[in-house]
Amino acid sequence: MSTPEPAGGGSALSRRELLRAGAALGLGAGIAGRLSAGRLLGQPARSARSGVGRPLGPPSNPSGARGLGPNGSILPPGTRPFPHLPPGTASIPQIEHIVVMMMENHSFDDHLGMLGRGDGLTLGPDGKPVNYNPDPNGGYVRSYHLPDTCVPGPSQVTQTWDASHICWDHGTNMGFVTGCGATSMGYWDATDLPYYYSLASQFPIGDRYFCSVMAQTYPNRRFLIAATAYGDVSTGPQGISQTEPPGGTIFDTLDDHGITWKDYYPDLPTCALFLPVFYRNVDKGRLAHINEFLSDAAAGKLPSFSLVDPYTLYSEEHGDISVGEAFAARIIDAVLDSPLWEKTALVLVYDEHGGWYDHVPPQPAVQPDNVPPEIDVPPDQPGAYDYTGFRVPCIVVSPWARRDYVSHQVFDHTSILKLIETKWNLPALTYRDANANDMTDFFDFSSSTPPFADPPRLTAPQNPLVGPLPASSSASGFHPLCTSRPGYTLPPAQYHTPAKPPNADALIAAHSRQALGLGSGTSPAGANPVGGSSGSDTPVIIGGVAGGVVVLGGAALLAARRRGGRLATEGSTTDSP
Repeated sequence: MSTPEPAGGGSALSRRELLRAGAALGLGAGIAGRLSAGRLLGQPARSARSGVGRPLGPPSNPSGARGLGPNGSILPPGTRPFPHLPPGTASIPQIEHIVVMMMENHSFDDHLGMLGRGDGLTLGPDGKPVNYNPDPNGGYVRSYHLPDTCVPGPSQVTQTWDASHICWDHGTNMGFVTGCGATSMGYWDATDLPYYYSLASQFPIGDRYFCSVMAQTYPNRRFLIAATAYGDVSTGPQGISQTEPPGGTIFDTLDDHGITWKDYYPDLPTCALFLPVFYRNVDKGRLAHINEFLSDAAAGKLPSFSLVDPYTLYSEEHGDISVGEAFAARIIDAVLDSPLWEKTALVLVYDEHGGWYDHVPPQPAVQPDNVPPEIDVPPDQPGAYDYTGFRVPCIVVSPWARRDYVSHQVFDHTSILKLIETKWNLPALTYRDANANDMTDFFDFSSSTPPFADPPRLTAPQNPLVGPLPASSSASGFHPLCTSRPGYTLPPAQYHTPAKPPNADALIAAHSRQALGLGSGTSPAGANPVGGSSGSDTPVIIGGVAGGVVVLGGAALLAARRRGGRLATEGSTTDSP
């Protein structure tokens, strides 16, 4: 079932091996033979949409997640944000280009836990985190600063279905040392990731952004583009599907409405997780090498939607994460410097937590469809697609992003789809994205001028990539600063303790309440499920800023959508519900 994807390598099928297999199938950087790869797989190249999987009925709702319909009812696939407007109608005129860059394998706490904004790690009187997990061998393991920017390996740190559910420990997140080893309690800080910390200190972050499923890369990336894992739970050859799910992918929906897109990649394009999508678009200019993103951004030629994939071997999953940060910096800086900056929103996220500790438990989520996970219980851990995965870093970079802001709304990868669907009034692909929050909370569309009209100065990465980006993971041009050390050497002995840190539980709870702006008697873990409304009346503006606009609070906006309210679109004035 769950193909191990260990940090730093291991004996099981790794993404390195999968990259080699993908290259053999024509999915790697040298893709001249990709159409012949279709013949190898028995999958002909297609010019029209076909190969969509079987129709699906409504899913069950074992976690009790609330939807966005009346009284928390669950909205169906095909639901549009503005039902009485034609699909494909553009709203949010301030944004014309959405860029999504999805890196690999890190939790909020391991990457941004020491940021000092949002619900991160809790510091004790000595200035060190008091977060901990019980050690199955006795005592406890505290969070600790990793010694360098190289991911330890080999180690037990992994994000397989089984290990992730053990780490979750029925909603306590007290199983990380049991499921992923003591190494998993490590974190990095601003000394290791200066560019990310500079970025996250100025642009808004989300401290309740979760990956979509407690599992590996491929099922989470499937959620990003199709709002379903379609049964997959692991990263392996079985995760590259010969058919599409019934709702198709976001790429299909964009094509259906004449909205431009590209998947930029150095090694493997995410769209190839559903081979029919790959074959339909392989010769249409929609699959582009990563350096083309830099040139398109500089020339003001980015499509409406861009998906940016990382290097398979330098995605921060393993090796030196400073290389991954340097890659991300090149992509983000290209957007900041682009003539399209004033109309662009970039979302930086990670596909899943990689097995690294996070203190906020996954949340109930609406199941996308009735396709169960491909598991056998026993020996596999039981579960369904009715909970999110763990928190991952999320930073929204845009001239219209809110200043000094942390969003506490619950999001998962299908919230990115919901943002795209909201921008162009597109139908939802599955029950999950139909009921996902849409990420407009990160933006200040009420301002007459963009909050970040002039991009801020950012601290340079400590290990910058200079010149054209390397052609692929196997090319020269990468310069790691360190080498991975064995996971069993970490953490240092002083972080193995016979007792919990003093008052740790009370300190962590108080810190979370303060970070979320909750009263002392409110549970910090009680955030809204994916698909649940925040109930807040935070103003949301959709419409032209120069003319009339609709100004609605979060709850009122949802009510207007349910009633089929007509909200202002590009070039229009207010059309009240």
